[in-house]
Amino acid sequence: MPKNENVFSSWRAWRRRAASRLVHRGWRAVQRAGAVTAERPGPYRFGRIGTGTRLAFPQGTVFGEPWIELGDHCVIGEQVTLTVGMMPGLDLGPGPILRLGDGVVLGRGSHVIASRDVVFGDDVFCGPYTYVTSDNHSYDDPHQPIGRQWPRSAPVEIGSGSWLGAGAVILPGARLGRNVVVAAGAVVRGEVPDHAVVAGAPARVIRRWAPEDGWQPPLRTPAPEPIPAGMTVEELLALAETEPGAGAS
Repeated sequence: MPKNENVFSSWRAWRRRAASRLVHRGWRAVQRAGAVTAERPGPYRFGRIGTGTRLAFPQGTVFGEPWIELGDHCVIGEQVTLTVGMMPGLDLGPGPILRLGDGVVLGRGSHVIASRDVVFGDDVFCGPYTYVTSDNHSYDDPHQPIGRQWPRSAPVEIGSGSWLGAGAVILPGARLGRNVVVAAGAVVRGEVPDHAVVAGAPARVIRRWAPEDGWQPPLRTPAPEPIPAGMTVEELLALAETEPGAGAS
């Protein structure tokens, strides 16, 4: 290859790398500027945004925010939909309808749809693309399109400390107790007791904890050891290198 072609090829490669860096740097700046917090609410007027709570940019569909209360230190991922009411611009009364407790995490692409009360307790963690709704289509009239029939609605409650796996669906009227695990893709309706694991569509209890018996059926693997408090990243890396098999190919 002639020398000048090598020079032009290297120049084009450098320009592509530089353009890529600029695009990513610019997008990170846009994400920082577009994030919603109590100090920077953007175009939204939530009933409450707690201290340390952040809605990542870009946000999904958001309306009815005067009736939405977000607790402290919540993490709302990108493209998360939060809506109250059937459509924007409705007067829904004096009190909140959608309430998130402290420390709630909603994974990317999740949807929370509320026209009746939807309440998340504290420290509820949701994987990506979870769907929580107080409304479901009805099909009573066989002569009308289902989408035009008035939906059935019922309040939803998710107990503190619960975990909703990716793609889980929580239907109207569901009431989850404390520390409930919902498996990925499960469809939950009705009541779920405290300290239960549910899976399937429709979801059913597949494991439960009780003080006198522990977990039934018993867990198949031992509990992971927690990271000691105050441990630094450097100490963790040094600890990993001392583990049996560390560095083995």
